[in-house]
Amino acid sequence: MTTLWVSWHALAVIGGLLIYAVVTRLRRDRRPPVAAIAWVLALVLAPYLALPLYLVFGGRKHRPGAQVPAPAAAGHEHWTAAYARGFGLAGPVAGEVDFHADGAASLRGLIDLVGAAGSALDVATFVFAADADGERVAAALIDRQRAGVRVRVLIDGAGLLLARRGIVTRLRRAGVAVRLFQPPWGLRLGQARNLRNHRKWTIADGRRVWMGGRNLAAEYFSADRGGPPWTDLTFELDGPIGAVVARQFEADWRRADPQAAAVASAVPSGAGTGGDLLFVPSGPDQAEDTVLALLIAACSRAERRIVAVTPYFVPDPGLLQALRLAALRGVAVDLLVPERSNHRIADLARSRALRSLAGAGARIHLAPGMVHAKAIVFDDALALAGSVNLDTRSLLINYESMVAFRAAAPIAWLSGWIAAQTVAARRYVAVEPSFARDVGEGLLLALTFEV
Repeated sequence: MTTLWVSWHALAVIGGLLIYAVVTRLRRDRRPPVAAIAWVLALVLAPYLALPLYLVFGGRKHRPGAQVPAPAAAGHEHWTAAYARGFGLAGPVAGEVDFHADGAASLRGLIDLVGAAGSALDVATFVFAADADGERVAAALIDRQRAGVRVRVLIDGAGLLLARRGIVTRLRRAGVAVRLFQPPWGLRLGQARNLRNHRKWTIADGRRVWMGGRNLAAEYFSADRGGPPWTDLTFELDGPIGAVVARQFEADWRRADPQAAAVASAVPSGAGTGGDLLFVPSGPDQAEDTVLALLIAACSRAERRIVAVTPYFVPDPGLLQALRLAALRGVAVDLLVPERSNHRIADLARSRALRSLAGAGARIHLAPGMVHAKAIVFDDALALAGSVNLDTRSLLINYESMVAFRAAAPIAWLSGWIAAQTVAARRYVAVEPSFARDVGEGLLLALTFEV
């Protein structure tokens, strides 16, 4: 009987590995080595559980169509524009930028933008909480809906589980169109369940945009259960750049509709009208890992400094190596992370990356409170800010977006803002782990690479 069971188990393992290989090939999935190893080990040890989980949660990209080679550059072209052209993204465009100094300014900016909308309001968020600040935003949206403005709200299905659902009911009763991006219930054939829309925009009249790292919840603006708000970054855009963001919202809105999802596509490529703002969406709807590629390229081009802030630092191995190499060749690399974030697993999983980066000479700053901002500055030449964390899920799995800034003013503002946050931070000191901790960290990375 034991021999028979072993034979059936061996067949299940072989079958699971074959299905894994075939599906990965058909999907043209590219995942970090630790992710591939974790799936293979899971299929060997527990194929009956791992195979269904892989088929449901293992997908990373939509099946892209055949890629068309990018047209040749016309004259002198900034390297970021060349990358965007190669990715099939809209090129750099003009626009005005206004950063918010803190959560209170961010909320005021959002409410003012909503109140000034004349024809259309489109909102995308990961979390829309039924707390005081969430209710204030909802009330502003409902007021515009009653004034004849078309209001649409796109909320991520997983994010909905993190907040009370009353806000959705209230919006819908007022006539606001609400869609859930990949609801936690139900399963669409051919669509992985582990994909989340982490993009955060409010777009007024297809031109003015409020975006960044803040969700629509009190901890991002005023207070979290009576404590101080989280440190975060949002900003407003106005001008042609707004139309580029609005087109991406349209694609996401269609993708959230079961009837329209089959024909939803990414933002059409375009040369742009010229300018210093580049909108960079990333995620399963992009054939390439756009933000990751830009970050790695920018690390290799940095000459003097790289300054970054992120709530979670569990980066792709390629990005970690690019940051290390920059530090090793003399570039001043400064990284700001919270001493303790709102995700304990992420804090435990980051230890190896922090030690590796510190070992290359980078300076790591641990902020005393929760820092949820996402931005990175390269010399005085380029900065990116938006929703992308420097962790594998955000870089490779989530639907995300960043804006790349090339003008001197926004680069200087972001650089100064990050520097100001490091004043109260303490320096990270790497401590060599014990053998047991080192093994534990490795297992944690292998088991939680997609959490």
